[in-house]
Amino acid sequence: MKIIKWCRGLCAALLLVGISSAQAADVVIGVPNWPSAAATANILKVVLEDNLGLEVELQNGTNPVIFEAMDTGSMHVHPEVWLPNQANLHGKFVQTKGTVRMSPNGVPSFQGMCVTKSTADRTGITAISDLADPDMAKNFDTNDDGLGEVWVGASGWASTNIEKIRAKSYGYDETMELLEMDEAVAMADVDAAVAKDANLVFYCYTPNHMFALYDLVILSEPEYDESKWVIVQPTDDPQWLEKSSAPVAWDLAYLHVHYAASLEQSHPEAATLLSNIKLTTDQVSHMTFGLVVEKMSADDYATQWAKDNAELVDSWMK
Repeated sequence: MKIIKWCRGLCAALLLVGISSAQAADVVIGVPNWPSAAATANILKVVLEDNLGLEVELQNGTNPVIFEAMDTGSMHVHPEVWLPNQANLHGKFVQTKGTVRMSPNGVPSFQGMCVTKSTADRTGITAISDLADPDMAKNFDTNDDGLGEVWVGASGWASTNIEKIRAKSYGYDETMELLEMDEAVAMADVDAAVAKDANLVFYCYTPNHMFALYDLVILSEPEYDESKWVIVQPTDDPQWLEKSSAPVAWDLAYLHVHYAASLEQSHPEAATLLSNIKLTTDQVSHMTFGLVVEKMSADDYATQWAKDNAELVDSWMK
């Protein structure tokens, strides 16, 4: 009984410490699992702390987790929301509930499927629909199981689900194994394929460092057609895949900072800064290059970035 009482007392004390620690942060920024989001999150932390004197905490989280947390106020910022990828979350929390705000200044982004230039030369692949041809798919079969392999994204990315929908729509879900893995692992596979001069096809996007590192060919496909782009996410319907179809290219996407509406009351100066953030595609691509290629830590990169871009940061506070 003494041990139980001691544990209860200790656990209660630890719980109070944890609550106190969580409440100590003025702003909590969610950090999704891709490099540019990590860089932006750390930059926002440095900017909010150095310019507004706020205490800022970073917490890892997936897109749904961060949005739910912004809704309740346990997190306050999502550093990089991709639209239309996360249109379902944006619609629920920004447009319907009004508990989350979107910075209006988006960073343009391309999304599609790429092969290395040498892969295109060897195989003759030019279009994404070519992957539905079993003979073409054999060029990407590395384990002799009769299916080619294609990286469609990381777990937790809305784009990963959409790429599965696109694979079904084009028909290469029957000829290719859809690989889902962390981006760092996927890019290591690209490095290895380039070094060995092996065939590889994978999801690609900008802003990203990969186009600076590799000679890539973007696979062609029909232009974006809103009437043919029917996307349902698994968070909205268990039959999302069956109810979705996207046999056309992605529309141009935009990356936006989102933040909890509650910041407008608790820390209005932070809300103003977040609503004024404006970055370019080149700037965000350089962020991923710094973290992935130059191997800088996200916090070191952010500190240097804030110093180098002081005038830009000043403009966010007006």
